[in-house]
Amino acid sequence: MLAEKQDRGGDNQDSAGSRSSAKNREGSADLDMSVPKRKPEDLTPRELEILRLIWDGHTNRSIAELLSISMKTADTHRANIMKKLRVSNTAQLLKAALEGKLLHTHDGTRSPDGNK
Repeated sequence: MLAEKQDRGGDNQDSAGSRSSAKNREGSADLDMSVPKRKPEDLTPRELEILRLIWDGHTNRSIAELLSISMKTADTHRANIMKKLRVSNTAQLLKAALEGKLLHTHDGTRSPDGNK
């Protein structure tokens, strides 16, 4: 009998806990609605800025110096960009950025051989 009461008591706590967590999820959903939704592969304005610097031939070290950020932050931005564009090296990164129209050559065109 005592064991049954303890079991039921635990059930009540679980259901109360789940109601509380459901309420928390509802509250967080309200907060999410105020922020515009973006696809995970969308680059942030900072990532686009860094992508343009990579296009201009800057290394992570020079990007860090130009933007007054740490090397680690520059590395992290580059890694996030590469992950979002699903590439594994800088050549693939720039190719994907051009094909995705994230970057353009200075005159806005690409020659058939890929040169500016």
